[in-house]
Amino acid sequence: YKTDPLCQAGITVVVAAGNAGRDNSVGSNGYGTITSPGNDPLVITVGAVNHKSDSWRGNDVIATYSSKGPSAVDWIVKPDIVAPGNKVGSNQAPNATLATQFPNNRLKLSELVTGGTATASPDFFWLSGTSMAAPVVSGAAALLIGRDASLTPDQVKFRLMKTAWRGFPTTATIYDAATNQYHSASHDIFTVGAGMLDIWAAWNNFDRPTGTAASPSAYYDSVTKKVMLKLNSTNATNLIWGTTGTGATNLVWGTATVSGLNIIWGTNLVWGTSTMSGFNFVWGTTSPWANASPQTESLSIAINGEN
Repeated sequence: YKTDPLCQAGITVVVAAGNAGRDNSVGSNGYGTITSPGNDPLVITVGAVNHKSDSWRGNDVIATYSSKGPSAVDWIVKPDIVAPGNKVGSNQAPNATLATQFPNNRLKLSELVTGGTATASPDFFWLSGTSMAAPVVSGAAALLIGRDASLTPDQVKFRLMKTAWRGFPTTATIYDAATNQYHSASHDIFTVGAGMLDIWAAWNNFDRPTGTAASPSAYYDSVTKKVMLKLNSTNATNLIWGTTGTGATNLVWGTATVSGLNIIWGTNLVWGTSTMSGFNFVWGTTSPWANASPQTESLSIAINGEN
């Protein structure tokens, strides 16, 4: 990220994680598929949640296509947060290409107004993907900044991450009707980050920590054979994250994802020692994109989503 032009532009604040979470072409189970600009530790990288088309978050799970960290080459802990991104309805241009080619994705009037008919609306369309989830977080950030323009980008990121909801089950299995396949996912730090966006909780948080909220980095300790967390990924002089205080790791990421002080996983978790191809893909010393290029966006995912 230090030399990537897109990251160095300094424009993007909230970015989509990508839709390569199902990519197991190199045996990594979709891990290590977050690329530029989502690899920048200073931005807010957003994964997608399958919110099951209802308003109750108790049954929400990660969308299995949502890209997973750590970021390629730099091993930045990503995504930072997740938000609803599966089958999200929003405005459409009535005769837009997608609306014309995929008329079944138009929302029915009955889904928009009480007593509405089954007629498709010419004004609303649904799509899926992390690109649908990122604007939800952008809107939440805009609310916080709109109320208090003195907030720094780091403070906004901190509030969104600290107040995120962490009630996901340990694992989830989703059936994808479009491909007639089952996909599984774990709700770990490289899949959901700090958790799912909770706008109300963020709105009611008034912490104003100083320092950088740069995403931590991870590294594999070959001696202990564990994946470890380095909180100060950018070697900043002032850091929000720590072991105590409002930015303590157990408050931001939860005890379910960060075991003890800095240990994330043992070797038998996620990749395991038996899947060395996936392990080397993520933790190798050379660019993992030399032999593979995970797909970060897919029209099929955007149109079909998952059940």
